[in-house]
Amino acid sequence: MSGSIFKLNGQRTHFPDTWTEKIVRKFFVLTIFLIIAVTAVPTDAEFQIDGYYKNFSTGFDSPLPDEPIIGAVNNRLRLNCTYAPIDVLSFDLSYDFAPRIQDPSLFSEPSIVTATDSLSYRVVDLDSGIYPGKDDPAGSFGLFQNLDRAAIAYGADFADITIGRQAIAWGSARVVNSTDIVAPYAYDQLDTEDRIGVDAIRVQIPIGILGEFDAGYVFGENFAFEKSAFFLRSQLNAVQTDFSVILVGFREHLMTGFDIARGIGGAGFWLEAAYVYANTFDGENGEAENYLRTSVGLDYSFAGRAYGFIEYHFSGAGAGEPENYLDNLSEPAYTDGAVYLLGRHYLAPGLTFQITPLISLGGVLLSNISDPSVFPSLQIEYNFAQDIYISAGGFIGIGKRPETEDEELEFRSEFGGYPTLFFSSFRIYF
Repeated sequence: MSGSIFKLNGQRTHFPDTWTEKIVRKFFVLTIFLIIAVTAVPTDAEFQIDGYYKNFSTGFDSPLPDEPIIGAVNNRLRLNCTYAPIDVLSFDLSYDFAPRIQDPSLFSEPSIVTATDSLSYRVVDLDSGIYPGKDDPAGSFGLFQNLDRAAIAYGADFADITIGRQAIAWGSARVVNSTDIVAPYAYDQLDTEDRIGVDAIRVQIPIGILGEFDAGYVFGENFAFEKSAFFLRSQLNAVQTDFSVILVGFREHLMTGFDIARGIGGAGFWLEAAYVYANTFDGENGEAENYLRTSVGLDYSFAGRAYGFIEYHFSGAGAGEPENYLDNLSEPAYTDGAVYLLGRHYLAPGLTFQITPLISLGGVLLSNISDPSVFPSLQIEYNFAQDIYISAGGFIGIGKRPETEDEELEFRSEFGGYPTLFFSSFRIYF
């Protein structure tokens, strides 16, 4: 049998010699050729390598009665390499190596809600799990990897063109970005410093001083259209206001949206909204409902030592009553559209205070104002040496706890069904 074996999202898969495989082969051959070609030319090339090591020690207390507290120790070593043989051309490569010691149940199911499976927007990938193997029994130790960046960037006067694995994100909201649906992070994600890389072709064309036209195609598994995305986005500045409009097709759905950000007096204002037409490109015209998501808020800096904001978020994909929260999880908004909040109306005030130049304290209070229930977070951070940080904090789910009837879980409030999470972290950059 002719063909090749690839790792697709952690699965070993054999492909025959189809046009998709030929494209993948040609892309990698072209990449290798370009690297060899530019490195062979005498030039004042720039090469940079940096990265970080992070440790997160966490404990989870389930909202269900008689459930034990479970823990995890997650380590992450990241290396970033950038090579620029000439001014207009650069190569970026980032690799994560992550040993984990945690309760075996956490290897099969996450303990808290995540926004989306960001690794799904990748054509081919390394097997994320190094140890244990697919057929090995689950234990308390695992080794994981992630090739998070692998891109070629060409910068010319007329446009910046990036091909390969890269970060793509939009939106000005502080807590929930309505237009950011490719690889967003959930509110309770601990490590959000680097966006998950996706496989894409992106062209960014400057318009004037602060304007831009941004277009691209994000590839899903095996280049399948129903698993991929495309986007068109335009940004401009007028009357001291940043405006952007966006059109995104993703997994056979269509999203239109806009984002407005400006200053009002000494405060900052933002309004971000998106409307999703479900199953627009599905020939079968499924019965999923369209939905609106929007975030609006204000922020203010107090004398340089404190920063505060307040944001309201509406999610038309959510349910109005707690007993209906779990009914929507099979809808496209949750399976494809990066929606993770179960209700409709949310209010999120936040405050960060610089206690000393090296110690900061911050917190956010995410509340479902229909339940009502709240999910406050608090974190204190100490920069005790150059490029070395330690921090500690937690997320606490407060609200009516879920009940089990006839062996089925029923929510009585959203955040009352969330576990309490406590964590400490250590980060060093090099």
